Amino acid sequence: MSEVLVVIGAGGMGEAVARRLGSGRQVLLADFDAEVLDRVAAALDGDGYRVHARKVDVSQRDSVSSLAEQAAALGSVTALAHTAGLSPAQASTAAILAVDMVGVALVLEEFAKVVAPGGAGVVIASMAGAFAIGQLPAEAEAALATTAADDLLDLPFLAGLPNPGAAYSVAKRANQVRVQAASLAWGQRGARVNSVSPGVISTVMGRRELAGESGVGMRAMVEASGTGRQGTAGDIAAAAAFLLGPDASFITGTDLLVDGGAVAAVRYGGA
Repeated sequence: MSEVLVVIGAGGMGEAVARRLGSGRQVLLADFDAEVLDRVAAALDGDGYRVHARKVDVSQRDSVSSLAEQAAALGSVTALAHTAGLSPAQASTAAILAVDMVGVALVLEEFAKVVAPGGAGVVIASMAGAFAIGQLPAEAEAALATTAADDLLDLPFLAGLPNPGAAYSVAKRANQVRVQAASLAWGQRGARVNSVSPGVISTVMGRRELAGESGVGMRAMVEASGTGRQGTAGDIAAAAAFLLGPDASFITGTDLLVDGGAVAAVRYGGA
């Protein structure tokens, strides 16, 4: 039976993961943007990857469930990389919560039903989630981790979020704690799941954020960080490859901060 790599989100990080891990596997590539999806799928196909493209709306359970069913029909689902998301410069508070928070919860729930024993998943969160640590009461974090995906948007404290930036931080913290809680259900399948929290990454989305209201602060974090540079999609693909591979067989339910030292610069360097 063929091994299947599912990549949700065909942007820079998703394409980098597909190229790094897709050789020898069936690659199921999914995205909401049909134009981006077709372009990246065609490029991968031209380079010899066995790629299947499917449009998905991660905020809708039926769409995610159908994607999971297609993945299982292609073969043994041994790897999942969920890279899809919206940034504060792209979308409203409501859209960010629906896609970045509920979308991840739905993917974790639906793919827990089909992931193969020995398989693994990675969710792309954000260093923004690290900045939310301590800002939310413990009961709020517990609710973000364990509330059924279909009920997440009804959590009362979400109604008080002041802007898309705050929603993004909460959604990404939700990703981190959600993955930790979901590792138990995935473990029942003999599978693992973790999250990666990128810092400032030079992708289309990252460059849009740098050009927006938060750009000055982001550049200051980069300049003050231990590496002094923006990350690349390849940096994130390398982290995902580690967590999805055999060297991480004892790692599940955790978050890997891949930010070049930006969070450390804010906390201890005055960035």
